[in-house]
This record gives sequence, structure tokens and C-alpha cells, in this order.
Amino acid sequence: MKKIFNNIIKSLLPLLLGVVILYWIYAEFDFSQVGVALKEMDLFWFVLSLFFGVFSHVLRGWRWQLALAPMGYYPRRGNCVYSIFIAYAANLLLPRVGEVSRCVVLDRYDSVPFAQSLGTVVTERLIDTVMVLLITATAVLLQWNVFYAFVTRAGGGVFGFDAVSAMGGPAVFAISIVAVAVLLFLLLRKMSLWAKIRSFFNHFVEGMCSIAKMKHAWLFVLETVGIWFCYFMQFYLCFFCFPFSAGLSLAAGLLLFVAGSVAVVVPTPNGAGPWHFAVISIMVIYGLSTTDASLFALIVHSSQTLLVALLGVLALVMLPLTNRLTTKK
Repeated sequence: MKKIFNNIIKSLLPLLLGVVILYWIYAEFDFSQVGVALKEMDLFWFVLSLFFGVFSHVLRGWRWQLALAPMGYYPRRGNCVYSIFIAYAANLLLPRVGEVSRCVVLDRYDSVPFAQSLGTVVTERLIDTVMVLLITATAVLLQWNVFYAFVTRAGGGVFGFDAVSAMGGPAVFAISIVAVAVLLFLLLRKMSLWAKIRSFFNHFVEGMCSIAKMKHAWLFVLETVGIWFCYFMQFYLCFFCFPFSAGLSLAAGLLLFVAGSVAVVVPTPNGAGPWHFAVISIMVIYGLSTTDASLFALIVHSSQTLLVALLGVLALVMLPLTNRLTTKK
């Protein structure tokens, strides 16, 4: 009973945090404007952005298959991709549980030991962190003035827009930092428990070292770059969906993309709340109205979240079906 209660709390707290921040941001927003914006949306750019979103997950699945090969495990490519779909959908329910769920999928359908696959996931996350840092450094250097204005307003309580009250910025900023700190504490505590199990830890390290033994390391690097290129294009192409954002530059898109990527670290479903806050704040600095920036954040984030959920449902349906057909052959 205690375990069930803890799991419920772990699921509800991130959701509650996201809802509170969203309410704070959109409390005075006119939601009737959403329908107007949807009617004016350019569907070509919208569909193209969704394509890049789907393909980024496909590339991540292919990359994971490559990372497992040096340990002698060769899961089916389709299973790797579907496991990624499930992982991102699972993160909507409970942040960071996706890393575990995709390892469970391969353990079930391709008999890839959980510990080894989890080790490769950690390695992937470390590499992705390096990518985020490189992209962030590039964006900040290119758009330093805007970045400085955002940090000053968010951290100092001086806002140039009315979507959040004068004290809203520091509050959202502080709550997000506390939430990330709590998440890190919980992760570190779990990792220390894992380290007590020697056999598990050895397999874990084996998985993390698998990339060093990879025959096609160049392909792993290429797929990594491809993943982050797709992530960026999924976001950037959304600018052209709306008349009010179509004029934003590539450099602006890069900074907004970085802000959103960092914001999703906050343990809310798909970064809901902090992501909106960061994107709206920076868009207003670029000259968009509060209403237009809020519309962009709401529509883009909602559509991307819906895509993740639908891909997760698709994977849950297709995994048992495709594996049953493969087994029969």
C-alpha cells in the first residue's frame, strides 16, 4: 500500500507542478484566440515539423540499436524504435520513467538484459547533455543580448509582459530550480542503491563502455547530430505556421529551442509550464505580443505532446502484433 501511495504521489506532483505554473501563466489569457490561430495556421509547415518530430524518435531508436551491438545484443530495429515511442509517452505520466520503460520493452521482446541496456541509456544521456551544452553555448554567443535580458527579467522580477505578474518570473524560476534539485537528489539516491549490487553495477558499466567498442562510431555520431537537427527543425518550422512568428530569425529559433530544451529538465509532463514560461518570455523580448507568444507556446507544446502520446499508443499496439508475426515466420 505504501509503495502504491508513493507511486501516486510521484505521478501527481509533477502534474500538479505543471498545472500550477500553466495556470499562473495563462490565468488571464483569452482562449478564444486559439481557434482563430488554428484557422490561420499553415498546415504544410505544421505537418513538416511533425515529420521531423517522428523521425527524431526513429533515429534515436536506430542509435540505441547501434549502441547495444558491441555487447552482443541485436534487438530488432522496429522494437528499438517502438521502445523510444513508449519511453517518451511514459515520461508524460511520470518524468524520467521512460528510460526504464524502454529497457523493459527490449528485455521483454528481445531478451536484452535490463542492466546493460540501461547503461547504454545513461551513456546516451551523457552524450545528449554534451550536445545540449554545445548548442546552448552557440545560441548564447549568437544571441547574448536577448539571453541576458531573459535571465535578468526571469531572475530579477522585471517583466516586460503581462502574462505573468511582476513576481511571477522569480517564482516560476525558483520553483523550477527547486524541482530540478529534488529530481537530482532522488536520482542520485537511487544510483547509490544500485551501486550496492555488484553484479548489476558491473553490467551497468559494461553498457556505458559499449560505445567505445563500437565498430561504426561515426554512424553513432551522425545519428546523434541527426537527432538534434530533427529536434531543432521540429521546433523551428513551427515559426512558419503563424504570421506573427514567421519573421523570427534562425538565431532566434536556436535560442528559443535551447530555452525549451533546458526547461523540459524540470520534472513536469513534457516540461509543461516551464517550457511555456521560457518560450513566451523570450518571444516577447523579440517583439511579439504577449497574446501571440502565448498562442505559439500553447499550440506548439500541445501538438508536440499529443504527438508523443499518439506514438506511445501506436507502439503499444504494434509491439505485440509485429513480434507475434515475426515469431510465426
